[in-house]
Amino acid sequence: MPSFEITPIGTVRNERTDVQNTDNWGAVRSTITVDERFGEACLQGLEGFSHVEVLFVFDRFTDDGDYREPRPYRGRADLPPVGIFAGRGPRRPNRIGVTCCAIESVRGRELTVVGLDAISGTPVIDLKPAMAEFVPTGVTQPGWVSDMMADYFKP
Repeated sequence: MPSFEITPIGTVRNERTDVQNTDNWGAVRSTITVDERFGEACLQGLEGFSHVEVLFVFDRFTDDGDYREPRPYRGRADLPPVGIFAGRGPRRPNRIGVTCCAIESVRGRELTVVGLDAISGTPVIDLKPAMAEFVPTGVTQPGWVSDMMADYFKP
């Protein structure tokens, strides 16, 4: 398959620096500073939305390259093994993360969000306003996911 290159559009800044600290993201405030090449008005109009989808790169995780065998989610033996595309963690072929975050403020090239599960210094590769028409109704998931994620976005 052909490969491609992605250039980050900005960077995350927050108080979280430990890649192993995986829960309690709900109250984390992050400021995403968009690169100056996009100009001071690059976020104009985003203030009218309540949420934004942030696409970022898990740049601090190594790629082990072998994704063929299902593994217990988060390495937890009490969870069922799942294939690489049945999880949202950093162990991914392209290490791309995506989180829908509440918008707190928009100021020039700075976007402050709440609930972004990315550590400080993380490269952001895109921002998309969350639109109701893109959120499906009737989403279902296995029960173990809800149990496992109970503390993930807890403040």
